[in-house]
Amino acid sequence: MILLVTPSLRAEDCVAALKNATGEEIELADSLRRAASLLRTESYQSVVLDQYLLETEPDETNMLMEHLGTAIPVQVNLAISSVDRVAREICAAVRRKKREELAARRAAEETLHSELSGIVTALLLSCEMAMDTPNLPAAAMERLRSTHDLVKKLRVQLQPTTTLHP
Repeated sequence: MILLVTPSLRAEDCVAALKNATGEEIELADSLRRAASLLRTESYQSVVLDQYLLETEPDETNMLMEHLGTAIPVQVNLAISSVDRVAREICAAVRRKKREELAARRAAEETLHSELSGIVTALLLSCEMAMDTPNLPAAAMERLRSTHDLVKKLRVQLQPTTTLHP
């Protein structure tokens, strides 16, 4: 969902153009105060801010920025920009955010995979070393083998072919 913040008379035209260009739901706020209120209750992919409001209401601008969360703020000048240009800028911002989120997700997956792989290797070695202990009771040996088998299954599940990205 995208939040458009503008008192412009062209707001409805802009909403229609943004909805058509992005396929996203567009919510309209005619003031920064209203936008901040919406940001406290909803999650938005992007917040399109009319430059006019940012220049005329600096205190409200700061309040709004505190509530953006993960939304990308996009500043536009609706007084001089065509709605098509605004739509292109928003589409570019949304694509950029999706690329950044994907890159962050991949980095997190790779970090987690690396950490888990190290732990799995340590568990396998510990089990193998424990199973080599002389005079180990049969019940303990069976538990170690069972644990070893489970850790080997975990290692297979952690193989790169099962990650969420290509």
